[in-house]
Amino acid sequence: MSLLFNVGSCVRVTSKFSECTKCVDICPVSTIEIVENVPAFTPSACIECGGCVGVCPTESFSLSDFSAINFFFGALEKKEHKFACKKELPCLSVLSVEHLISLALGSDEQVILDVEACNCGGESRLLNNQIETNIEEANFVLSTFSKKQILVDSLGDEKELSEEEQEVRDRRSFLSLKGAVKSKMEFDEAVASDELKAFELDADVISRIKDKKIPDKRKLLFSLLKREEKKEAYEVLAEGDISFTSQKFVDESCTNCQICYRICPTGALSSDNKFSVINFDAMMCVKCHLCHDVCEPNSIQLQPGFEIKEFFEPTQRTLAKFDIQRCNECGNYFTYTGGAKECLRCKVEEEEAIELHANARKMDV
Repeated sequence: MSLLFNVGSCVRVTSKFSECTKCVDICPVSTIEIVENVPAFTPSACIECGGCVGVCPTESFSLSDFSAINFFFGALEKKEHKFACKKELPCLSVLSVEHLISLALGSDEQVILDVEACNCGGESRLLNNQIETNIEEANFVLSTFSKKQILVDSLGDEKELSEEEQEVRDRRSFLSLKGAVKSKMEFDEAVASDELKAFELDADVISRIKDKKIPDKRKLLFSLLKREEKKEAYEVLAEGDISFTSQKFVDESCTNCQICYRICPTGALSSDNKFSVINFDAMMCVKCHLCHDVCEPNSIQLQPGFEIKEFFEPTQRTLAKFDIQRCNECGNYFTYTGGAKECLRCKVEEEEAIELHANARKMDV
């Protein structure tokens, strides 16, 4: 199993203004770092816990031999409901809040997670704390519309591992190449795994950045929510109590620069053909904060509450409307705010021409 990174879907690649460091913050061995604004990591130092996979809002990180979606359907098929690290999955931290909610809703029995058995993060307890936080949030969200909850319990002590099994489990032992090299190919792979794996923005990556994609974990959650019985009334959660989606509003300082909906990785923010509105769909929002990071006037704000009703009756809401007019000078459409029907570019050009003309007159005098 190895850590993979889809650079084209990372929000930090989309904009240099992105402040997302979730993958760096969760890594228990500090192998992930930011190099030229893009995550980079040393493969040999990775312990393959999947913590970065679980926290990444756009699913940029993944593990080569593990799929959370396949795990989910496999567990349902086998009617499994008890899970622990290194047994059914690499680490419980690989499961996001959305995965946990989906697991609880899809299982016929109460889901039980053995958090105490997790020692992937060592003494740092970074992963343990993240797992506990995810479970707490998942249970809190579930309590607003379902009786199902996720339990935390011990599933029993593991059998003592042989030295060979322990070496396979603990990837950090691979930092030392003693006994690991059996062929030229393995040597080359070992050397490569000790080097920092950085990523460049080539033409292919740039083209993929433009793609709007909803993460699989959101599609899974939405599919399971459709099966739930609708209620007459739903609760409203505080904005800080839900980490994977949001509701927003746009204040009057917005200039309709179009950056927010052009840069949104999932299409949660969008507009029409004339760019006369800013629409928002909460069920497509992954709360990556990118739209907030790139908004120069800070016009996009988080609503103080999130309506659970959005899970069951998703609505595309119009956050802002603009008067789009055609410029009298160049004929292009622009956001009209009053005065002469002149776009910003033509206005700037006219001001520059007036200034040049004034300077020329001063020189003649």
